[in-house]
Amino acid sequence: MNYLILFLSLLFIGLSTKTNTLTIDISNIESLTGTIEIGLYNNGEHFLEEGKTFKLISIKVDANQKTVVIKDLPQGEYAISMYHDVNADGECNLNFLGIPTEPYAFSNNFRPRFSAPTFSDCKFNLNSNEILKIKMGK
Repeated sequence: MNYLILFLSLLFIGLSTKTNTLTIDISNIESLTGTIEIGLYNNGEHFLEEGKTFKLISIKVDANQKTVVIKDLPQGEYAISMYHDVNADGECNLNFLGIPTEPYAFSNNFRPRFSAPTFSDCKFNLNSNEILKIKMGK
């Protein structure tokens, strides 16, 4: 009987920790230099805060389109912020008004107008394997 309880417990734990794969197709990459820095957030309270990403991914730019695959993500709400570090200086360069001078993008292809986007603007649900198409721009 104890073996049956242990087996059922392990089975339940295994079913409740289902993970998914997120594929991000990035298009409209204008310059084949530098890196694209991708921040994956799973918390609206810390969206766009440096050092508060759930996952941080850096990819070398060598084509006008790139695909990034992130495996083993738990189900939930996420948002993506990315920028193309064209000059490879390790930061998203801004003008005197605080507007990025390097290409950037957000999940849902959200384009901010007068202020930075919120987690709600960019969030998406990851309940199964997903493919997001994100277009870089300024």
